[in-house]
Amino acid sequence: MLRFLLLAAAAFAAMEAASYVLHRWLLHGLLWRMHRSHHDPAHGHGDGLEWNDLFSLAFALASMGLFWTGRADPLASTAFPIGVGIAVYGLLYFVLHDLYAHGRIGRFKTRNPAAQSVKRAHGRHHQSLSKAGQEPYGLFLFPPWMGRRFERRRDAR
Repeated sequence: MLRFLLLAAAAFAAMEAASYVLHRWLLHGLLWRMHRSHHDPAHGHGDGLEWNDLFSLAFALASMGLFWTGRADPLASTAFPIGVGIAVYGLLYFVLHDLYAHGRIGRFKTRNPAAQSVKRAHGRHHQSLSKAGQEPYGLFLFPPWMGRRFERRRDAR
């Protein structure tokens, strides 16, 4: 069971690293035309699916494939816990990014300080419609001061 949990945690951490790299250098690079609408304030993030969502779909399919591969013996499998780590990351991404930060399917509110910090840091990333973008490109890993700094800048307006 410890092996299972370690593999799932490692996959979760790898997903944050992969998300950062893909977001920073692919979505804000080669695929900017596809990702730009996600940063457009006029887009109204409750408008249904975005081209951006294809990445979530790809990771969901990868997770399901890993579940399928390890289904015979999930605890002994390497694939199954990696699929769990990817799925947990995807679920938290959906809740924190899509529901909480962008309100894509109605408004989700929380007083949880960690969630609020993620939302503020993500808001900082969306301050610009520029392809150059702004940090943070990841969802969970950002300097602790980033959420507070964004809040102060917004309050100063």
